[in-house]
Amino acid sequence: MKINTKYHGDIDVKSEDVLTFEHGIPGFGEEKQFVLLPLPENEWFHILQSVTTSQLGFVVTNPFMFFKEYDFELDQTSVELLEHPVEKEVQVLSILTIREALHESTANLQAPLIINLANRKGKQVILTNSDYQTKHLIFTQPAGKKG
Repeated sequence: MKINTKYHGDIDVKSEDVLTFEHGIPGFGEEKQFVLLPLPENEWFHILQSVTTSQLGFVVTNPFMFFKEYDFELDQTSVELLEHPVEKEVQVLSILTIREALHESTANLQAPLIINLANRKGKQVILTNSDYQTKHLIFTQPAGKKG
């Protein structure tokens, strides 16, 4: 299928590459289908691009690349919604806020995106009983209470 994207223009994507967020992403509940696209010339960051809204693309990253101690447990409701993924079939992403001065860019560790790679289902999980915040500097600050 052909989609129009925020960062890549018009591209073809395979239907099997589409990720389904049954409940959308908080703040974008009507957006249910996304694709994960590489960010040109950058191996650390990707774009989580809406299939239906060309201007909706989130810059995301694997949070474990920047926060080695990042750790949380999924609640049972999320596990069931994702259809009980095994750990090796789970991809965790954090939505980033990219600043003009790249060293000021932040990651949302309080609300990771969890993707079951086996069935392509995703969910943004809000970690309510953790010290993680929505803004952790990705290049200098250890994850924890301040953010």
